[in-house]
Order: sequence, then structure tokens, then C-alpha cells
Amino acid sequence: MPKDTRPTAPRIDEIVLADLVDGELAELAAGDRVDGLRYRGGDISERDLTGVSIGECELVGVFAHDALLRGAVLAETVIERLEAPVLRAPRATLRDVLVSGSRIGSVEFYENHWQSVRFVGCKLGFVNLRGAELRDIRFTDCTIEELDLGGAKAERVAFEQCDVRALDATGAKLRDVDLRGLDLAAISGLEGLRGATMDGMQVALLATTLASHVGIHVVD
Repeated sequence: MPKDTRPTAPRIDEIVLADLVDGELAELAAGDRVDGLRYRGGDISERDLTGVSIGECELVGVFAHDALLRGAVLAETVIERLEAPVLRAPRATLRDVLVSGSRIGSVEFYENHWQSVRFVGCKLGFVNLRGAELRDIRFTDCTIEELDLGGAKAERVAFEQCDVRALDATGAKLRDVDLRGLDLAAISGLEGLRGATMDGMQVALLATTLASHVGIHVVD
């Protein structure tokens, strides 16, 4: 019997939030720990929220241009309609997080740790996930201009009806990463795709890039 080479799907738990209390983003400060709050609207642009911990919360319609969330922890949290032309969240941890209907431009997610995270209906610019550790992640109906997975470790990651203009997989370590639902325009770091799954059409469209990578000259 032939070996089943289909990738294992992400294992993502549903987020259930109940009895939330309205909170004020203006009161949130670096190093704070908040739980069970609902933030509707508000602006944290250019705020330093280093080390903040947000658990079992809902954030809706928040503007966060150039906010600093270095080392932040987000757990069992739902984020809707986040607007952030620039967002800085290096070395952050996301666990059981849903981000939907959001627009984020250039975002620093390098050296992040993600577990059970979903992005749905989002438009993202340059997403820097260099050196990140990702497990059980799903992108659905998202557009990403540039996705940098350089040196990242990713396991059980899937894309559904997504568009990524440029993917950098240099030095990445992938396992059960499903790219079949991805409209992919350009790839660099092809050696880092070991462990990913693509369909025949994707491979055919990348034939020129693959040939160049292994030193084949294509002449008609």
C-alpha cells in the first residue's frame, strides 16, 4: 500500500469567550496582565506595551500604528478589524488566537512563538517571521505581500484561498506545511521548502525558478 504523503492538518481549538467586561485601552501599560476584557475601538499607536499579557480578551476595531508589543503574550484572544500600517511585536507569544478582517502593513513577528493561531480575511504587507516557531497555524482568505520564514520552524501550517506575492523560506525547517491553497508568485530559499506540500500546478509554475536553483539552463 502506498504511503500517505498528505500533510497533517493544523489542530486548532475553538475560542470561547464569555462574561467579558468592557475595558479601556488607554489604561493598558507595558507589563500589564489583563484577562476577560472586551476592547471596542481605541488607539494604541506609538505606545510601548512591551511585555503586556492579554488573556481571554476580545479586541475589535483597534488602531495600532507603530505600537511596540515586544515580548507580549496573547492567549485565547479574538482580534477583529485591527488596523496597523506598522506593527512591532518581536519575540511575542500567541496561543489560541484568532485574527480576522484586519489590515496590517509591515509587521515584526520575528522570533515569535505561535500555537493554534488563525488569520481569516486579512490583508498583510511584509510579515517578518524570521526565526519564529509556528505550530498549528491556518491562514484563510488572506493576502500577504511578502512572507519571510527565514530560519523559522513550522509544523502543521495550512493556507486556504490565500495569495502570497513573495515567500522567503531560506533556512526554514518545515513539517506538514500545506501550500496547496496558496497562489504563490515568487519563492526564494527553495531548499527551505523541504517538508512542504504543493500541487502539480504550483510546481509547474515554479519550473523556471526550480531549474535555475539546480543549475539547469532552459533554452527554447
